[in-house]
Amino acid sequence: MTDSNGTAKPTPGPGPRPSGTPKPGGKAPRPPKPHAVKPAPGPDQTHPHAVVVPAATDPSKWGRVDEDGTAWVKTADGERVVGSWQAGDAAEGLAHFGRRFDDLATEVALLEARLAAGADARKTKAAALALAETLPTAAVIGDIDGLAARLQAITEHSEEAAAHAKEEKERARHEHTERKEALAAEAEQIAAESTQWKAAGDRLREILDEWKSIRGVDRKVDDALWKRYSKAREAFNRRRGAHFAELDRERATAKTRKEELCVRAEELSGSTDWTGTAAVFRDLLTEWKAAGRAPREADEALWRRFKSAQDVFFAARNAAVSERDAEFEHNAVAKQELLDAYEHIDPANGLEAARAALRELQDKWDAVGKVPRERMQELEGRLRAIEKRVRDAADQQWRRTDPEAVARAAQFRERVAQFEEQAAKAEAAGKKRDAEKALEQARQWREWAEAAEGAVSNL
Repeated sequence: MTDSNGTAKPTPGPGPRPSGTPKPGGKAPRPPKPHAVKPAPGPDQTHPHAVVVPAATDPSKWGRVDEDGTAWVKTADGERVVGSWQAGDAAEGLAHFGRRFDDLATEVALLEARLAAGADARKTKAAALALAETLPTAAVIGDIDGLAARLQAITEHSEEAAAHAKEEKERARHEHTERKEALAAEAEQIAAESTQWKAAGDRLREILDEWKSIRGVDRKVDDALWKRYSKAREAFNRRRGAHFAELDRERATAKTRKEELCVRAEELSGSTDWTGTAAVFRDLLTEWKAAGRAPREADEALWRRFKSAQDVFFAARNAAVSERDAEFEHNAVAKQELLDAYEHIDPANGLEAARAALRELQDKWDAVGKVPRERMQELEGRLRAIEKRVRDAADQQWRRTDPEAVARAAQFRERVAQFEEQAAKAEAAGKKRDAEKALEQARQWREWAEAAEGAVSNL
């Protein structure tokens, strides 16, 4: 047997009865529950375009199954037969055709979701039209008119959805194209300017990863942009390679130069010219810094070698300086004792004895040797004070006995006598003015003579 759609109708046969068929003399079973379909979660719990599975319908609102198994559905055009049910009671038949309606409603929901998600609107419209054509003969019991209205809405909105989808696709293509253009431009800037080799290389790899994730760009435009990015990356790699090749050459040159400096430092490590060699080591260190970096392991090994030679010299110099400082400190104590011993020198008690004592002090002073720099001013100052006392006394004695000073005073007196004699002659001759002039000159020379005589007598 077949239903109105040509579908085979369930018929009883030998063997076990279909599930739900009442045993002879038994109570009729309860009608099976409709499909247990969970309602769709709320909008905050699902993707915006997720399929909303409709709740199971109550087929009794939309049709019936007669006692003879004939199944009817109600539509706006009236009732029509949708099939025949012979595999159980009427309730089971009603549930069966209700489930078939639910399956059909799910297909409609899928088409609605596809349309909302921006899928191919043309295909969605074709599917909706094809499904709508089957509704007048569909072997289902449910709200067929409601499904028809929904399919009609899908058909009517498919063109609008197609236009919107095209607009969205164009917008996305434009945004993706702009992003790839920006990435290509950034890559070109990196290739032309950046010398931060690691950071720039990492950024170019990040650009490539992002590039791969951007789709929907026009093929010709995408190829052109890819060529720009690829060319920029190759240019950067060439420039980076040239940089590191030059760096390798510089490091090889630095290694050779530092090896030469190590040899020179080792030759100087045994020198005892503390001042001169220390200056040379400072120059070598300046040259070391100017030589640049050698390959890392070689640079570290060469520095240890250079520093070791330098340390040998400066350790020896420091030991010698420590020994010298101890000697200088001992000399300072000896000179302090000399000053204490000869502090009593006093020319007033005899100039010659003071001179002899000073010469003795100076001889012993020179024999002692150098003292620490910070003690030099103090000790030398005390010695210079003793020397000055003796020198000042000798100078005074010399000035008192200076024959030139005595002769100069006598000469002044002689000139006084000459001018007084001229004044007397002029007075006798009655030349009063000439006499006064001669007396004035005699007075002037007398003052000079007295001053000269006073200078000699006060010494």
